[in-house]
Amino acid sequence: MKLSLTINGDPYRENVESTQTLLGVLRDDIGLTGTKWGCLTGDCGSCTVLVDGRTVVSCLQLAAQVDGSTIITVEGLAGRGRTMSDLQDAFVRHGAAQCGFCTPGMLVAAEQLIRDGIEADEKAIREGLSGNLCRCTGYNKIIDAVVEIAATRG
Repeated sequence: MKLSLTINGDPYRENVESTQTLLGVLRDDIGLTGTKWGCLTGDCGSCTVLVDGRTVVSCLQLAAQVDGSTIITVEGLAGRGRTMSDLQDAFVRHGAAQCGFCTPGMLVAAEQLIRDGIEADEKAIREGLSGNLCRCTGYNKIIDAVVEIAATRG
């Protein structure tokens, strides 16, 4: 099947198999390796991307089901011509990226929470990010970074 997508602002046309996941297309076909292969069961959140403005675990999303969609991966958070978004910068400054495995999914999920107008409240942010697991238990630094940016943008 021929798939048409807009990814991080760029148009793509890809031939995909009916069983191919969005994660596979992003990493293997397009070369956007920031989105991580994790559990492959939708439990860890490492593969979280935005599809038409909503968070999706790309390991469970069939690529054929997102034909015509707009997708933002961790590589697209900064926008054109920028190296990092304010949220990515906050993760660096707060030391929120430890091993880095959860970081892409955490960043994408946190970006969506902030865009949705979440309050800069630790409890609400923890709940909002509950689908993303950090293997290093670096949650406090992650939450601190998200609280800062939610307050700044809010």
